Amino acid sequence: MTPAKLIVRNIRAVGVKVPMTYVLGTSQQAVREAPLLLVDLETEEGVTGYAWQFCYLPAAAPAIAVLLEEVLRTVKGDPVAPLELWAKLAKRFVLIGVQGIVRMAMAAFDVAAWDALARAAGMPLASYLGGTLRAVPAYNSCGLGLKDEPAAVADEAQKLLAGGFRAIKLRLGYPTLEADLAAARAVRARLPAGVSLMVDYNQALTVEEAIRRGRALDGEGVYWIEEPIRHDDFAGCAEIARSLATPVQIGENFSLVHDMERALAAQSCDYVMPDLERIGGVTGWRRAAELAAAKGIKMSSHLYPEVSAHLLAVTPTAHWLEYVDWANAILEEPLRIVEGNAVPGSRFGNGLGWDKLAVRKYAMA
Repeated sequence: MTPAKLIVRNIRAVGVKVPMTYVLGTSQQAVREAPLLLVDLETEEGVTGYAWQFCYLPAAAPAIAVLLEEVLRTVKGDPVAPLELWAKLAKRFVLIGVQGIVRMAMAAFDVAAWDALARAAGMPLASYLGGTLRAVPAYNSCGLGLKDEPAAVADEAQKLLAGGFRAIKLRLGYPTLEADLAAARAVRARLPAGVSLMVDYNQALTVEEAIRRGRALDGEGVYWIEEPIRHDDFAGCAEIARSLATPVQIGENFSLVHDMERALAAQSCDYVMPDLERIGGVTGWRRAAELAAAKGIKMSSHLYPEVSAHLLAVTPTAHWLEYVDWANAILEEPLRIVEGNAVPGSRFGNGLGWDKLAVRKYAMA
């Protein structure tokens, strides 16, 4: 199809801090609020595209907003053509590098650009990208962090089944293997038959310890073991993957598709789960999906469930959508979960739109 002709007019960015329903206690830190940057791409034609960026730290939001000002200076007046704009911005930022907050700004702009095009075409994003809007299997990734008592983790696991989820994710990385096993067993014992349990170490272990703990988990009914070691140690991940019966999942820290290429060349994992921001927005995701299809490896999403639901619908090896409710409080229409599936609404574009009263309520000072 011929893309709608839109011209970049302005980029607006607003930071908000949204309380999390469940504390996210990982092996690295406990997170209680979601610092988000809400990005609007305005066009001369009156069409606006939307994106939200998880900033990890509140201080990052204004920094990304400043980079978006430079993005605007570079592309103002240009046609909204995401591939060409990504290339132009990559050239503009080549000396500082398309990493960190530079990449975050570029990715948010890219997501908003694709959204604007789909809205202008009067189509959901999945349809605009050549797919069919459909329900996507989702696992609940809210909460289930490290806690003092296994029973408390199990109690929270039961709550996360609301909405008919058939899969949930548990954070591990306790000081001892015995504590990891106690948490995993407590949760597993509370889950109905047929509910999958993913576990995530958030890069907490060494290669040797990951193999030791992974082998202990091989008999515990775990669906995958995620990021057991430093995210860019692809040789170490490959050694772990060879040593374990349980599949190894990595990918949320792939920085653009080049990292994913290196990881797959090293046979570092059984599954991949790119992050919409780190992989390079919708443009980067599409490249990653092509690579996953060529390698025949299943591909899940990391965060950004509203947009990821559209992207997984056009991903040939689509696996699981990671569901978090972090943006729900500021959205006009949160992503629906029906019988454990993420069900995108029929709105044009990626479905995002801001609840203005909530945005004012949670705005960063």
